[in-house]
Amino acid sequence: MKSDSRIRVMEIIARLNVGGPATQISGLIERLNRREFDHRLYTGHVDGDEADQLRLSESPGHPGTPRAEDEPDGRAARMHTVRGLGRAIRPSDDLRALAHLVAAMRRFRPHVVHTRTAKAGALGRLASLLSGVGSARVHTFHGHLLDGYFTGVRRAAYVHSERLLASVSHRLVTVGDRVRDDLLAAGIGTPGQYVVIPPGVGVRALPAREEARRALNLPLDAPVVAFVGRLTKVKRPDRLLATAHAVLGWIPGCRFVVCGGGELREEVERAAARLPGPIVFTGWRGDTETVYAAADVVLLTSDNEGTPLTLIEAGMAGVPVVATRVGSVGEVVLDGRTGLLAGRDPAELAGHVVRLLTDPGLARSMGESARRWTTSAFPTERLVSDTEDLYRAVARGRRPETTEVDR
Repeated sequence: MKSDSRIRVMEIIARLNVGGPATQISGLIERLNRREFDHRLYTGHVDGDEADQLRLSESPGHPGTPRAEDEPDGRAARMHTVRGLGRAIRPSDDLRALAHLVAAMRRFRPHVVHTRTAKAGALGRLASLLSGVGSARVHTFHGHLLDGYFTGVRRAAYVHSERLLASVSHRLVTVGDRVRDDLLAAGIGTPGQYVVIPPGVGVRALPAREEARRALNLPLDAPVVAFVGRLTKVKRPDRLLATAHAVLGWIPGCRFVVCGGGELREEVERAAARLPGPIVFTGWRGDTETVYAAADVVLLTSDNEGTPLTLIEAGMAGVPVVATRVGSVGEVVLDGRTGLLAGRDPAELAGHVVRLLTDPGLARSMGESARRWTTSAFPTERLVSDTEDLYRAVARGRRPETTEVDR
């Protein structure tokens, strides 16, 4: 089969669970210039306690990511499943995935190998070295694991491995300035390697507020606070419940909506049953715009974040945010203008929530400012343009010869 002159990009991610990385990849797959880029995605399976981004996006009324057979010219991004390339670390599976990636690189001969998430970043960059193809190696940090994940020896091992991997990378991409600065402070990479490419997202048309509340079985006249995200340790659902408890002490009629799931969901639901007011658990939904439309405030309680897409989406929906001041959150939520940032004290978070719920004029003003700011700063078109520029830059001078492109 005759080869073409496009820049070949092999993108590798451990899994497409619901979250920022999968959302970014979906936007790129849909919009990268297929006349210039032959972009292939290699990914593992999503675990049972997580939601699959593609399955959610393929729910009725929400078209999913296009596949090669959907395009008459056959140039849509192709998706390849790699056994062993999931969340879990298992030596036998990891070696199988590594071998798969090495073989795929030798067939496809990419100009650019672009990895995302820690496990895929390690296996993908190692595979690139072993393949001998000479691809440019790019790794994106959608956040980092420096805080809220590991301590002691495990954290030291993570930092050491990322330093080694950075030394064989041509570019390191972060989703925000603070994420980059944290990584540099840990000795991971050099300033010249880093490129900051903030996320780019879009929000589907919002339903009417009354329609959204009926869909979620919420009172039409009650104040509503929404949490959208995984119920996992780093997101601190315990802090979410403590904040809810304090808010309910001030505003007994308030309703909390938790949209998402994860390994802690059952534990969180049991704990929530002891609160003085009801919390609605929706599970994962493909129509998060319904949650935003129903909410007066969106709350984030994490110990660690990159540049959270849920807060960008909330802003685009015109909803003010209360969040912990972690990672690059402050680059999304402009404190005092589009929302309110706090430390990790539930009482401080609750105070901010109560302030917005009891001052509708302030909440409305911040929501309108959030819509203007996020719409201008985080569009999908800008993400695609920045990524295409990155691929062009790193592919220069790296054009592995090929006589046949794997189809």
